[in-house]
Amino acid sequence: MKKKIKLLLVEDDPNLGTLLKDYLDAKGHQCILRTNGEDGYKSFTNEAFDFVILDVMMPVKDGFSLAKDIRGIDQKVPILFLTAKSLSEDKLKGFETGADDYMTKPFSMEELMARITAILRRSSANLNQDDSKFTIGDFSFDTKLQILKSDNENQKLTTKESDLLKLLCKNENAVLERNHALKAVWGDDNYFNGRSMDVYIAKLRKYLKSDQRIQIINVHGKGFKLLITKN
Repeated sequence: MKKKIKLLLVEDDPNLGTLLKDYLDAKGHQCILRTNGEDGYKSFTNEAFDFVILDVMMPVKDGFSLAKDIRGIDQKVPILFLTAKSLSEDKLKGFETGADDYMTKPFSMEELMARITAILRRSSANLNQDDSKFTIGDFSFDTKLQILKSDNENQKLTTKESDLLKLLCKNENAVLERNHALKAVWGDDNYFNGRSMDVYIAKLRKYLKSDQRIQIINVHGKGFKLLITKN
């Protein structure tokens, strides 16, 4: 694995966490260490990561809950669980929340690196892809410039419009859960932010309406889905 990758490691054991971070950094990668699920989630929503490693048993928010939150806003980033438990039901729960693999403590650093390499090889997440640019039907969307382009016009987006559209693009044809989008873009999933998000969804639909292949649909009781009909 030649490309430098950025990993989010969420591990509440300070000794193991520091050991893993130092090892991954020494391998030429960038490892961000957080010691509880809430801090891990905040980091994930504020930064872009190529890989996520989660301890299962943690204070504030456990690994299963954090994985579910991450999958609510990113369906593709690889997730590896670390756990002291070897029970099959715990492993099954991990995979049900969207994990790509599962390692039981203790394990060797070499095995961890081998697992990460294997997951990245088979992962649908293409690390060479620039996730700041998306093609949405007839539109091109640049998240850094916050511009939605078509043949006829360039629409400058607000920060929240851009962040929300990026989440929809990263979850194309999958449900973007309402509460996860609210926490990621607004920082809180309260009622008033929910009404605000509905207004932003309506604006995005208006911007995209010239291409009839594009739909942002409501999924009752869950959230929204960006659907793009292929020719």
